[in-house]
Amino acid sequence: MIEMDSKKLLYEGKAKSVFQGENADEVIIDFRDDMTAGDGARKESMGKKGYFNSIICAKIFETLEEAGVETQLIELTEPCVMKARKLDMIPIEVIVRNIATGSIIRKFPFEDKSPFNPPLIQMDFKADEFHDPMLNDAIAIALGIASQEDLDKLRELALKVNEVMSKMFKEIGIILVDFKIEFGKDSQGNIILGDEISPDSCRLWDAETLDMLDKELFRQGKDDEVIDAYEEVFNRLLTEEDKAKWNIK
Repeated sequence: MIEMDSKKLLYEGKAKSVFQGENADEVIIDFRDDMTAGDGARKESMGKKGYFNSIICAKIFETLEEAGVETQLIELTEPCVMKARKLDMIPIEVIVRNIATGSIIRKFPFEDKSPFNPPLIQMDFKADEFHDPMLNDAIAIALGIASQEDLDKLRELALKVNEVMSKMFKEIGIILVDFKIEFGKDSQGNIILGDEISPDSCRLWDAETLDMLDKELFRQGKDDEVIDAYEEVFNRLLTEEDKAKWNIK
């Protein structure tokens, strides 16, 4: 058990805390049970959310690593606690949309539930005070947060992540509707997938019923359904080998 009180807190986000690791180029990420919506305007604690999200994220990151996508993950040392590479995070949320729904149909005349082929890639400026506005390349470059080479790399990696994850979820009867990912640079300047991928950052639908299995339930006020949905994703995604590795009963 890692004692977080003895660690130096580097950053506290809405649902995770990041501490300095034992090595200078490592951090410890603590997945909390906090859940927020509306730029943090609404906040609740959801029991076992951090537990489910940390293990789901580790499973997804490991699968992406096997497919050749570098991630921040070093190891899930225990549920809720991830040892990771320290990254200088790029303040861009990269959103990949396979199906039109949510904010995209409120802002643009897309038909609800219509597929995007090829997937639509959207980039938002990660800044709560500006409500995460949508970016284009010119604005990102003018802000000095990314070069054209960086932006091209983010798109390339995002499409690869989408390819791997779509297949992974399809095999367990889940549709990957859309998701948000973030990247950072390591000490050598390499762009690495960081933060987390979980039902907090993905829109997931049951392939048969189209029932929601993600944070959208919380946004819609269906709080009593949230943890059951996260647990359903957790149970479908994890193999017996995974459960043995992370000592999950």
